[in-house]
Amino acid sequence: MKTIDTNRRNFMKKASSSLIAAAAGSSLALSAIKAHAAQSAVTQTKQTQSATTPQKALQMLKEGNARFVQGKMTQRDLMQQAKATGSGQFPFAAIVSCMDSRASAELIFDQGIGDIFSARIAGNFVDDEILGSLEFACAAAGAKLILVLGHTECGAIKGACDDVVLGSLTQTLSNIKPAVAAVPGFEPDRSSKNDQFVQAVADKNVVLTVERIRERSPILRGMANKGQIGLGGAMYDVHSGKVTFI
Repeated sequence: MKTIDTNRRNFMKKASSSLIAAAAGSSLALSAIKAHAAQSAVTQTKQTQSATTPQKALQMLKEGNARFVQGKMTQRDLMQQAKATGSGQFPFAAIVSCMDSRASAELIFDQGIGDIFSARIAGNFVDDEILGSLEFACAAAGAKLILVLGHTECGAIKGACDDVVLGSLTQTLSNIKPAVAAVPGFEPDRSSKNDQFVQAVADKNVVLTVERIRERSPILRGMANKGQIGLGGAMYDVHSGKVTFI
């Protein structure tokens, strides 16, 4: 009989320990869920857009890239965001970036549906069509920041450095030639084989594109001068995932 009582007591102790462990595990799981929920995205609205300053918009992009680099992407219900933005959009920024498959602005800045306007073209330059799109984004749709985003290992930049001739691409690359001409030195090798030269051209192309936006769009220049929008450049490293802001 004593043996039965002893076994029963041992069983109850083990069961109690298991319940305590389970409760602790549940508590940790609940905490994780709460933390997870705290990182969930908020869909942009007219109110959130209006409350965003150009400086805040830039900070949001910086924080988004930091999350991307750290592998701590915000949890999003993209279908919910699609439904929430179906009747209207209120992005906080407009990004001019390259069409390179490795340089998706939404991903590298950890943004969702309705967060940013994305104008993509090989070599991340601006022409009349891109400028018109940016004017719509800021003057009509309320975006608070324009960011020109270049990237390392850019094929369009390399093509411009090598004077590539290929159908309509020839005209496209002509928009990058001013950056090639504006970079001095690097003789005797000013070709795509010289990695340092290519990167110098990529950097200069971003700077010239930002200047071109100011020069060619009185609307955007006026908004920038009044502090209604921010205007800047950045470079994305396709190896590290990190964005360096100029």
